[in-house]
Amino acid sequence: MKKRLPLFLMAVLCSITIYAQEYFPKNDGVRTTDNSYTAFTNATIYVTPDRVIEGGTLLIHRGKVVAAGKKVSVPDNSLITDLDGKYIYPSFIDIYSDFGVQKPSRPASRGRTPQYDASRKGYYWNDHVMPEKEAGDHFTFDNARARELIKYGFGVVNTHVPDGIIRGTGMLVALDSADAYDQRILQQNTAQHLSFSKSVASAQNYPTSLMGAMALIRQLYRDAEWYAGGHADNRDLSLEALVRNRTLPQIFETGSYQNDLRAAKIAKEFGLEYILKGGVDEYQRIDEIKATGARFILPLNFPDAYDVTDPMLAQRVALADMRLWNQAPGNPAALAAHGIPFALTLNGLKNTSGFKTNLKRAIDYGLDKTTALKALTTVPAQLLGQAGHIGQLDKGSYANFLITSGDIFDEKTTLYENWVLGQKHIITDMGTRDIRGQYRLSVAGEEYTLTLKGSIEEPSAELKSDTTALKSKITYKNGWINLFFTPEDKEGFTRLTGKVKDEKQLEGKAITAGGTESRWTAARQKPHTPGDKDKKDSFIPQRLPITYPNKAYGFTRLPETQSVLFKNATVWTSEDTGILEQTDVLVKNGRIARIGKDLPASGATVIDATGKHLTAGIIDEHSHIAAASVNESGHNSSAEVSMEDVIDADDINIYRNLSGGVTTIQVLHGSANPIGGRSAIIKLKWGLPADRLIYENAPEFIKFALGENVKQSNWGSAQTVRFPQSRMGVEQVYADYFQRAREYAEAKESGKPFRFDYEMETLAEILDGKRFITCHSYVQSEINMLMKVAERFGFTVNTFTHILEGYKLADKMKAHGVLGASTFSDWWGYKFEVNDAIPYNAAIMESQGLNVAINSDDAEMSRRLNQEAAKTVKYGGVPEEEAWKMITINPAKMLHLDHRTGSIKEGKDADLVLWSDHPLSVYAVAEKTYIEGVPYYDYSLMQKAQQDMVRERNTLINQMIEAKNKGMKTRAPEQKAEKHFHCDTEVYGL
Repeated sequence: MKKRLPLFLMAVLCSITIYAQEYFPKNDGVRTTDNSYTAFTNATIYVTPDRVIEGGTLLIHRGKVVAAGKKVSVPDNSLITDLDGKYIYPSFIDIYSDFGVQKPSRPASRGRTPQYDASRKGYYWNDHVMPEKEAGDHFTFDNARARELIKYGFGVVNTHVPDGIIRGTGMLVALDSADAYDQRILQQNTAQHLSFSKSVASAQNYPTSLMGAMALIRQLYRDAEWYAGGHADNRDLSLEALVRNRTLPQIFETGSYQNDLRAAKIAKEFGLEYILKGGVDEYQRIDEIKATGARFILPLNFPDAYDVTDPMLAQRVALADMRLWNQAPGNPAALAAHGIPFALTLNGLKNTSGFKTNLKRAIDYGLDKTTALKALTTVPAQLLGQAGHIGQLDKGSYANFLITSGDIFDEKTTLYENWVLGQKHIITDMGTRDIRGQYRLSVAGEEYTLTLKGSIEEPSAELKSDTTALKSKITYKNGWINLFFTPEDKEGFTRLTGKVKDEKQLEGKAITAGGTESRWTAARQKPHTPGDKDKKDSFIPQRLPITYPNKAYGFTRLPETQSVLFKNATVWTSEDTGILEQTDVLVKNGRIARIGKDLPASGATVIDATGKHLTAGIIDEHSHIAAASVNESGHNSSAEVSMEDVIDADDINIYRNLSGGVTTIQVLHGSANPIGGRSAIIKLKWGLPADRLIYENAPEFIKFALGENVKQSNWGSAQTVRFPQSRMGVEQVYADYFQRAREYAEAKESGKPFRFDYEMETLAEILDGKRFITCHSYVQSEINMLMKVAERFGFTVNTFTHILEGYKLADKMKAHGVLGASTFSDWWGYKFEVNDAIPYNAAIMESQGLNVAINSDDAEMSRRLNQEAAKTVKYGGVPEEEAWKMITINPAKMLHLDHRTGSIKEGKDADLVLWSDHPLSVYAVAEKTYIEGVPYYDYSLMQKAQQDMVRERNTLINQMIEAKNKGMKTRAPEQKAEKHFHCDTEVYGL
């Protein structure tokens, strides 16, 4: 492996080498300088995708372009090539490559015991942050791969080590055949590379989640600012490199539209411009993607069709995955239509051969050819700040260009040569004759029909005797044709060979299976025409419309706020007014406008609610749906992470919750550590992007946890390293962190420079009463412990969730000032610390004056919380109205949202559910669910959607079968298991 020399030393050596070559010849003879020019005349030259010269001349000298135009003065000492009728294009550029770099591997000695500290000294505290890494230090030129890339039109790649969250800098490499290392390397340190993925070379635990990776990046930027200001006590080579690299292009690998938006969120916070290496699904949220203002690098790894010929196996494939196959090739065209700049990359393709096929699919799906050419030439050059050197053929740019027979994206076009740094690489000999067409073949007195098609340089053969197809194979190289076939009713091969002199009349020597020699001739009856198409990869399915979200039950058009008058309903107000019979509720502008009898419609849509029940939307105080991850378990405190970063607006459980009347949930961090992450309070606005689900000006919450999970009781025998390992240790964690937070706040208020710390900021907000705690809890002694710690530091615990031994100390909780006790209705005995749980818990706590809610902590339970609340009527005799409040106004109070939602009151948000029956009944169906006056769920429309999905699946299945019959690649059906998060998800078995 070649090592990169220090820049100053390389510069010195290069300068010495240049002058030494002029005056001191090598041992193998006298060195002469090549001063000749090379001119290509009479060509159609694409100087750039937008500047085309007809019948022009391209002049190059010493690896650079001298001129390109119609009137170019060609020096006498020029080698001239007449390209009459041929085309010249700039060679392609791939700016997201791992060409030639040594791939990191997992350490062979990695054990089962987790690693919490960094393995390096003098660098950042996290091994997955490596801005100091340079591609040149891990690079060896790969000749075989270079030849393959050259074959497909590439001349330059930007390579990097694709490992880690901060991956270091890339390097611009020319794919030339020169032996000199410094000639191939066009530029060191071209861009800083980032991702959300950890390094495989390190076992350091943190981060264990997507939200942890986002928090780490944020803290890293803050630390770099602190370091750049000269405040750090010790030298940090990682932070030095990060500060040094901040002026470089920042390329962030995301891989999906949701991660695009997450990375763009970080960029906006820090005033950065990321170049996002996206996925194939940006089209699904194209307006939000455009709003990021980011530039993109798009892969062409469109999914293959599923082999759905088996009806039973076809059932495994989700509608969303079928749609992705149908729609993804239109992703580049969608970005182009919205004016979003992008480059194209080979990254993600299993084989380089897929580049040409998938690029053609993208063009068939509407990608303009000029835009496609820009995405492979001028745009990647611009993204790297190399516009004057690569990606175009203006004077002074590198002589990297392609010579073709025609339009570079026409499937019938032949790529003849790829010149890199002025060095010629022959792909197809320009002297190769086009022998494609239909022939009458005569061999040893037998007549056959021979059809040659495919590409000029690699034709394929179809041979028939009358109507009988014969097995045959053809090779065509260096002007010689060799054809092998098995005659009908005979054994062995007849072998034909001959030099092609005239494509209209082929001839040569034939040797039969018996060894007899003779002559053969093939007279062309019909030439190959551009209209002839191979069967393979020619199928373009009719594209299905996008929905929001783009999966089952998505909206073809997003619903809008409606003015609605519910007539004659039984209204459960969840207020002191109680249950109102035969009452009207008027909704206007997303709010509850009036409540009363015989209200005028005032232009509103009237819904006859006679015999039905109208309630406020259900609120789930403890949920884990709509999240891409739930636990950051890399440290015993993860107060720096936020569930808002990982909201998954496409989670089908949002729709399922709406079908159960749920309108608001608190998405909580799990219970992997005593101090968990910040929560997200969202409204279930199905179809909207993640940031529009989050409550505006929502109160700030954080998840704490007690019990078995935080001390790693059930994590396995290897998980005995992280503090705490006992319940006593849990208390000490709280005491230590709050003391640190207090000292941090004092330093911040002192006016002196201080290092910004997201974790300490969050904990200081608790001390300051600006952030509220929801604590996962079971056992009486631990609940007491946390209240005492809180009182010691001057705050109260807002909510104890689970709280299955709450009945034992409800009076103490009341005295402490606990605002809410959010519990299960009847879960008990599922692990040791809940052995004392009883189903009367909610009723007992309610009787002691606590504000009690019923929560789910489960994606299945959350869609039937009305029935869970009903259980408190059975277990403890809680009145029906009070039971209903446990899933509406009570959790609203816990979340400090009761001024907005949780009850039916004039002026509040119109978060409403119309039930077919008594809402606590198992027979009740949520017929309509409104959020702020928008109908996000309708039972009758859900039934129609199910019928529509059956038809859509059938359409997609037929398309995939047709694609298979057309010769396109397919893959086996797969059923992707739904992941339901709980508190302990991603904790056990780490």
